[in-house]
Amino acid sequence: MSENPAELKKNYETVLNNIREAALSAGRDPASVRLIAVSKTKPVSMMRELYALGQREFGENHVQEILEKREEFPEAVYHMIGHLQRNKVRQVVGKAVMIHSVDSIRLAEEISKESVKRGLLSPVLLEINVGNEESKYGFRFDEAEEAVRAFSLLPGISLRGFMCVAPYVADPEENRPLFHKMCDLAVDIRTKNIDNIHIDELSMGMTNDYRVAVQEGATIVRVGTALFGSRG
Repeated sequence: MSENPAELKKNYETVLNNIREAALSAGRDPASVRLIAVSKTKPVSMMRELYALGQREFGENHVQEILEKREEFPEAVYHMIGHLQRNKVRQVVGKAVMIHSVDSIRLAEEISKESVKRGLLSPVLLEINVGNEESKYGFRFDEAEEAVRAFSLLPGISLRGFMCVAPYVADPEENRPLFHKMCDLAVDIRTKNIDNIHIDELSMGMTNDYRVAVQEGATIVRVGTALFGSRG
């Protein structure tokens, strides 16, 4: 168990309420936004406490952590949200309900190959490097359509939308234009009617800026610190 279950419960209720208020302020249905609890480095005991409160979806940055936690806590739904190396694809396909961080054509090809081999259809998101940061992975906005068309030709994967890790900023309002641009990208790609592509997910917004992300169209927010507290 966590050191303070009451605090975890309070944090969870606060995050859900913030999501609800942000959605309503933008004229959106709060039910259209899903919370992924980013549980990387956190013990299964804390995840179980959140699960008991109603949280079902958890995000992990490392394949090994997904595998270990699935063994111990199979009831939870796991998302792969961290950078994925191609040599780890075979371990995570079929274990994560969605791979958010597909940041190259070669990675998509590897996921496709592994999924076909197992007779699976793997939901994926295409990662956009919204801030053009050297330290971040992902496609630039001007590369997105070409990448989407390449993904559309790959069997065994289902491209469901886009994901980004926005720059960490003191004022989350600074990221609003980037989130808005992500939403515009999704709308634009939908109008192209590309075969085998169903753009209905925008995974964006973290502890620092998830409220702004929801106002700008996020369907998935990935929140860790605001739920579990700072990582030691």
